[in-house]
Amino acid sequence: MSTAARYPAVLTSRHPSAIPWYIWLGVVAITSSSIGGAWDVSWHRSIGRDTFWTPAHMAIYACGVLAGIICTWLIVESTFRRDPELSAASVSVFGLRAPLGIFLAGWGCVAVLTSAPFDNWWHNAYGLDVKIVSPPHALLILGLRGISTGVMFLILAAMNRAAENDETTFKRLQMLLVYVGGLAVVGQMFFVQEYTWDVKLHQAAAYIAMGIGLPVIFAALSWGSRWRWAATSMAAVYTVFIIGEILILPLFPAQAKLGPVYNPVTHMIPAKFPILIIVPALALDLLWQRVKNWKPWQIALVSGVVFIVVLTAVEWPFANFLMTDASKNRFFGTIYFDYNSRPMSWDRMRQWLQPDHGVALFAGLARASVYASISTWIGLQFGRWMRGVQR
Repeated sequence: MSTAARYPAVLTSRHPSAIPWYIWLGVVAITSSSIGGAWDVSWHRSIGRDTFWTPAHMAIYACGVLAGIICTWLIVESTFRRDPELSAASVSVFGLRAPLGIFLAGWGCVAVLTSAPFDNWWHNAYGLDVKIVSPPHALLILGLRGISTGVMFLILAAMNRAAENDETTFKRLQMLLVYVGGLAVVGQMFFVQEYTWDVKLHQAAAYIAMGIGLPVIFAALSWGSRWRWAATSMAAVYTVFIIGEILILPLFPAQAKLGPVYNPVTHMIPAKFPILIIVPALALDLLWQRVKNWKPWQIALVSGVVFIVVLTAVEWPFANFLMTDASKNRFFGTIYFDYNSRPMSWDRMRQWLQPDHGVALFAGLARASVYASISTWIGLQFGRWMRGVQR
């Protein structure tokens, strides 16, 4: 990747304080997929799968369509019309020119749109309601991650180019990058929710899953965005998103269309209350502001331990609270259960599912700290590289 010094005249000549429309459209696409994903999970938990053409599915696949529009336009402008501004900020792949993020988003667009008929066939062949992690869902999630990463690279390149010439645009792009990173955290927590269900929060596996999946995003975007409160802000986006889901979705009526129905549902079922990752995220931000001159492996080692220790310290007792009657209200949402939730299930009975104790627990948390350190180290390396992205 080239330095900003080679391109300032061309890249800031037209609209020095404007963020390109395709970046805004990319952010809208990712927001649509995040809302659609949450809506779709609620649909499956409340209604089941009655048809492919649900509003939730349309919101998800709209992300692929919008990404396709962005990718097509930028490739045409950069390759065939040879727009000087876009060409200067582009790379060449198989004879086509476009910003690096476009080729990532383009692959994601193909994966998302391919997953649609694949998912429809899979449900018809193997059942109307299946687990989250299935081949078509995995392809869809990877495609959405590709689009999200591609849009992040578009924002990042524009932000790095504006760093020395336009402080106002730089800060706006910085905020957009962190917002998209927050939606990436929403997606990451969605992917590990089978490990972080509230009745499983006294298992070491829940903290191992979060130790693997979260520090890499926090570290990469904190270093890449250069915002001192990036991790806290991303965790806040996740927290507000999930609480909003809890408060909004139950306002809409719903009724199960698949059997067996063990719990009569009358309204949409929201997600579980968000994990308190905002506290360890704040701890990481405070730590990283004080250790910038340390070696990456030292930062990663300490960060992994801090993340797991703080996360366990706040989430473990909070999980106890979620199991009490005090949490049975519209805000904490422990009054909502799936239509196929059996009366004597761990969830309905509000009992811990195979909790860990003693040596097994401490060994598991130690493993979680090691994984979190490795995850942080990867994120640091990637984040430092991200600062040099110009195209």
